[in-house]
Amino acid sequence: MIDRFSAWRRTARPPVVDLAVALACFLLASPLTVAFAYIDRSPIGWSVVALAVSCVPLIARNRWPIAVVTVTVAMHLLQSALLPLARPTPAATAVALYTVAIRTGRRRAWRVGALAAVLLITASLAFPPGAQQLPQSLALADKLPSSLALIAWTLMAVAIGDAVRSRREVLAAAMERAERAERTKEEEARRRVTAERLRIARELHDVVAHHITLVNAQAGVAHHLMRTDPEHAYQALERIRDTSRGALDELRATVGLLRYGEDPVEPREPAPGLAGLDGLLDSFRHSGLDVTLERTGPPGELSPITDLTAYRIIQEALTNTRKHAGPASARVRLDLRTDVLRLTVDDDGRGAEGSGHGTGPVATGLEGLQEAGTGHGMIGMRERAKSAGGTLTAGPRPDGGFRIEAELPLRAGRKGRP
Repeated sequence: MIDRFSAWRRTARPPVVDLAVALACFLLASPLTVAFAYIDRSPIGWSVVALAVSCVPLIARNRWPIAVVTVTVAMHLLQSALLPLARPTPAATAVALYTVAIRTGRRRAWRVGALAAVLLITASLAFPPGAQQLPQSLALADKLPSSLALIAWTLMAVAIGDAVRSRREVLAAAMERAERAERTKEEEARRRVTAERLRIARELHDVVAHHITLVNAQAGVAHHLMRTDPEHAYQALERIRDTSRGALDELRATVGLLRYGEDPVEPREPAPGLAGLDGLLDSFRHSGLDVTLERTGPPGELSPITDLTAYRIIQEALTNTRKHAGPASARVRLDLRTDVLRLTVDDDGRGAEGSGHGTGPVATGLEGLQEAGTGHGMIGMRERAKSAGGTLTAGPRPDGGFRIEAELPLRAGRKGRP
């Protein structure tokens, strides 16, 4: 029954609810009013009419809660002073105080309730509790229990309303936390999906772009030498075969990683790292790019993500140099320090004539890539460095060419050893 009433109260319009509350107050308080009138030998008709009139202001209790308390208290005082009633029932005042308690703050509700209690008790002490013909000793003896009853009517209503309001606030806060947690969970899931999609895109870009660039360069060499120097053309075709096989192996390893995740049971190729740097540089040398390597610092152990990140940055930087710098040479420097790995990739290219890269007659290295297209390689390198806890900067060199500089922690996610 209570659940049905609560559901109806939530769906019904406020004026209809207030009218129903006023009618319920009258019906529930009528038996008590009749009983008091009979015990105190007061007119039962006058008592019922006074109760009905006092319940009328409850129709506006939600719109003007404090004003309704004021009106019901004033009506109770007038009934005590003007009508021959021993104990006017303050049921309407109690309902009004309950409404104030659930719709306003705790401090204001208790102030209003205390003031109403003081006024009602004062009225009960100032006016005779019964008919004028009752003995004075009986009247005085009847004042104390009436005052206690008025305190119960008023302050108990405020206490109940305050408890209901507190419970509603707790439930609302709990629902808000649950909704916020659900939203946060969904946002975190979307963020993880986006991060994983970007990681996949970086891996595929690095693998495909690097090998396709080398295959394209070697195919151009083979096509150029096919008639004039078949032996060198044959060697170029062998390098195309080896390069394409390497591309297939890396793609297979990448797809296996995406398919099986971190399951150690499923076999897969090891991720590339600086241990294979010499082979990477040889592949660029075979494609016609002059690359030198310089290592400084004591040998040290790199975390897997730092090792892979360094390898991919060098691979992408040299790939873009090969594609956009024109006739050029490149230099790779690795400086292994106590807590960080600093790597630099320089080229002295001036851009391919007629390639359309850059804003002037020529464009250099990665600068040409940035100005010519979407710059996914540059974005991918920065994302890789950031995911490993490092930084990456890129820009033209003062004496021509382009430079990529990256600083990566030896341990992923922080600088310094554990």
